[in-house]
Amino acid sequence: MKQEIEYELARNISRLGHLDIAGGGQVVVQGNYAYVGHMKPPMGTSIIDVSDPASPRVTAHVPPPDEYSHTHKVRVVGDIMITNVEQDRRHFLRKGEKIAGLRDQLGSRATDAEIAEALGVKESDIPDLEAALARGYDGGGFRVWDISDKTAPKELAYVRTHGFGVHRFDMDEKYAYISTEMEGYVGNILVVYDLADPSSPTEVNRWHMPGQHLAGGETPAWEGYGVRLHHAMRCGDELWAAVWHAGYRVLDASDLGSGTMPVVKGSYVYPEAIPEPTHTVMPLENLIDGRRYAIAIDEEHDHKPGQLHGFIWIMDVTDLENMEPVAAWDLTERACPYIGQPGARFGGHQFREKLDSTLVYATWFAGGLRVLDVADPKLPVEVAWYTPPVGSDGTPPQSNDVDVGENGLIYLLDRNNGLEILEMTL
Repeated sequence: MKQEIEYELARNISRLGHLDIAGGGQVVVQGNYAYVGHMKPPMGTSIIDVSDPASPRVTAHVPPPDEYSHTHKVRVVGDIMITNVEQDRRHFLRKGEKIAGLRDQLGSRATDAEIAEALGVKESDIPDLEAALARGYDGGGFRVWDISDKTAPKELAYVRTHGFGVHRFDMDEKYAYISTEMEGYVGNILVVYDLADPSSPTEVNRWHMPGQHLAGGETPAWEGYGVRLHHAMRCGDELWAAVWHAGYRVLDASDLGSGTMPVVKGSYVYPEAIPEPTHTVMPLENLIDGRRYAIAIDEEHDHKPGQLHGFIWIMDVTDLENMEPVAAWDLTERACPYIGQPGARFGGHQFREKLDSTLVYATWFAGGLRVLDVADPKLPVEVAWYTPPVGSDGTPPQSNDVDVGENGLIYLLDRNNGLEILEMTL
């Protein structure tokens, strides 16, 4: 049977401009500038003048500190910019830590082909893994920049943490809320730094999931890195922390400067049938009919037929001790023309980390940008969308992050190639 499908690639959204730059992990917009953290070295962080949406231009670029790191996340408050430093190809390279154990297990005569099969990599990858293991990695952390001159960022501080280094994070005028590996722990934890002196950030607090602090005598009830902090968002006197395959936690952030580890005010753990991890969770800034709601999104990975894709949850969080999902939203594969093509990862990833209305701007990898209205939290409605064309190299889009400027324009960042500047007309 032959069936033709006509795809509507955009509704209520049009492209105003495009910048053909290397792909990135995060975009944030402040005033007339967009800040992009690029996915792969040697690209690092770009500052882009977007005052003319039709002709965005890069005004400055700062590279990663070394060839083994990427700096794919960025935050800006006023004239202070923070960029992460994380080991590039971290999940792949950490497989090298298992080689010695496998050689002991398989015997001294084990071949590289046998080791590779056990690790799930190619035989040609073994020398690369062994070289990275011998080299080690100590560059992980974050850097603080003075960006009062948008053409010449000035590095104020480079704080080294541990292990992989820093992944996603949040910041405000007072603190940086860093998700990082730290010595003595397994997986990323929350480390809060005081930014009173941006040239010398000072650690003031930590929080971790029970079982992560190996040096403190704790024992994880899980294997590997499946339970860890992805990142925590500051919302008033709370921190909303996505903890990967353990769902999310709401932390009391009213007294972070005391050094006393934040108390967990609420938690939600998804059923085991949900395959994808929690990427981001935040409450709406305003109540709806007197009740408080939050949005959570799971991150899609390599999809296995028969399993659910990563999708969006709408949570009633009026009572933090009894949080419950009231609705979910997913996108059918039939909405995406790129399904089945090489590199077409499809499913939820991230939403704009500011929920100041009932509109949720979410990236869906190959599904592009989806805009939901949750005015009725039990029945989210898609009101606009934009699916980018293939990249300059012919690969399908992989929409990774999104922000909305003060002027209402939408800035959509592709994981592999390009920044889109969009206008929504509802």
